[in-house]
Amino acid sequence: MKRFHKIYLEISNLCNLNCAFCPGTKRAKKAMSEEAFSALLPKLRPYADFLYFHLMGEPLCHPKLEKFLSLAGEAGFKVILTTNGTLLSRQKEVLLNSPALHKVNISLHAFEANDLAVPFSEYLDGCFSFGKAAEGKKLVVYRLWNNGGADERNGEILAAMEQYFPWPWTVERRGTRIGQRVYLEYGDKFDWPDLTAPDSGETVSCYGLRDQIGILCDGTVVPCCLDHEGDIALGNLFTDDLESILATEKAQAIYRGFQKGYAAEELCRKCGYARRFV
Repeated sequence: MKRFHKIYLEISNLCNLNCAFCPGTKRAKKAMSEEAFSALLPKLRPYADFLYFHLMGEPLCHPKLEKFLSLAGEAGFKVILTTNGTLLSRQKEVLLNSPALHKVNISLHAFEANDLAVPFSEYLDGCFSFGKAAEGKKLVVYRLWNNGGADERNGEILAAMEQYFPWPWTVERRGTRIGQRVYLEYGDKFDWPDLTAPDSGETVSCYGLRDQIGILCDGTVVPCCLDHEGDIALGNLFTDDLESILATEKAQAIYRGFQKGYAAEELCRKCGYARRFV
């Protein structure tokens, strides 16, 4: 039994889009090197079986994606990718042929980008064609996490989806199953944590440091996948081991706080996603 269910490893904070729902990051633009990635794998492996190539950035942009998938698989990880879907056609064979790749989350929000380079219908075709090719081989989850937000094109998206995955669809605990190992997942729009946001109070529960941790592309360890600026830096995995970082008073205070239902850090009190657990 590993300490965490999943670890978010940001292989790059570069993205090919600028979407309204994503806060982006002001951190220096960086793509992790193969040497750095290889150095982190043995430090992370004792702590989780599932490795997400994501925190900020579009992982399919990374020029070493195929190699990183191979290295992660050799280390014993099951890899999960979260993508905006625009590069699925280009990386299709790499993804389908990777034994390490367990799951692909596809955020169908690219219509919110102000720099989508292809027609929306062509974008959807690429997303759904990939899901059809991966059906039964990889777990694929299409995300519409925009309820209460910019959801005006959801009807168009669902109509296109039905052309590739005809009804009947089955509602299950993990989402709506639309194909063999292919799911549709709905979610409410949420406000990302931001130190300039209103303070919602200390009563907060979260999976940070309990179910997950995040590693930014410069090695900074953060409590969760939403700390996009590294505001709660706990240490750096290139200079320290994870056990020492998790044993610091700062990390322990966050962990104890979430166990008891309160936020030890200011950023957590300003997280719209965490409020859903209150």
